[in-house]
Amino acid sequence: MIAIDIGSNSLRVLKFDCENFKKVFEFEKIVRTADNLEKTKVISNEAIQRIIDAINEAKTKIDFSNESIKAVATAAFRKALNAKEVVDEIKEKTGIKVDIIDGETESFYSASAVEHRLKKLGLDSKRFLLTDIGGGSTELIFKKNSDLVAQSFDFGIVTIAQKYKTEEKILYGIKKHLEDVKIFLKDVYELMGKPKRFIATGGTPTTIAAIKLGMDYESYDSDKINGVVLFPIDLDSALKKLLLMSAKERAKIVGVGREDLIIAGVLILKELMKTAGFDEVLVSDDGVREGVAIEECKRLR
Repeated sequence: MIAIDIGSNSLRVLKFDCENFKKVFEFEKIVRTADNLEKTKVISNEAIQRIIDAINEAKTKIDFSNESIKAVATAAFRKALNAKEVVDEIKEKTGIKVDIIDGETESFYSASAVEHRLKKLGLDSKRFLLTDIGGGSTELIFKKNSDLVAQSFDFGIVTIAQKYKTEEKILYGIKKHLEDVKIFLKDVYELMGKPKRFIATGGTPTTIAAIKLGMDYESYDSDKINGVVLFPIDLDSALKKLLLMSAKERAKIVGVGREDLIIAGVLILKELMKTAGFDEVLVSDDGVREGVAIEECKRLR
């Protein structure tokens, strides 16, 4: 089956083998769905075209025929006043029907993917705290056995980076948003206890893990990224390197379209670690896209 996740910054496509529960082929393109969304309240014509072009490019690399296809869209579409028109245009120009999912469903897919990945890594998958740092929202998901408690927060790397222009202002903006995160975590920890493992998924943690392993955007290898553990020193080191780079050098490391956003992402993850009370975070490349594939395969069996 084919799973498509249209995020607020990236579009990710996965061909997945439902028999063996394995990835067959993956594709990713930075489309910046949420570009200027905070200001205009709509997904721009340029972003719509980037999404359509990315899906059609994926079709040249992956055979979509005779496959079950499930496409989902997340925070940017939830916020955009023109979301229905955008979905209709995508369907007309690519043939792909897109479902706009709520924060709870997005969290469920992320948790499903991470649970599956932890099992493959031979790690305890019964209890963890997960953050999914997206372009337009950040999810926090607490899993304890079959119980899932999740909340979607209205900030992400695109919205923060475009609202606050300097490192100092970005940090101020993040800390403002983290007040709601603190309340959520306090309630969850009191109710269910603090988990031993903190996990992060999304373009920011995977990029920091890639920097730690000496990879750039072209040499990125998701198999090596899954399971990488990041410490505060890794985030500080990545931040220092990125701040010293020109935009062109940064794009080579993090990908074109993410070079002006990654600083906000690193600072978000750094502050989330502090707020959640962890001095390490395990990185998962698997997220919503993989969760969609896993859950659809279960449904189709």
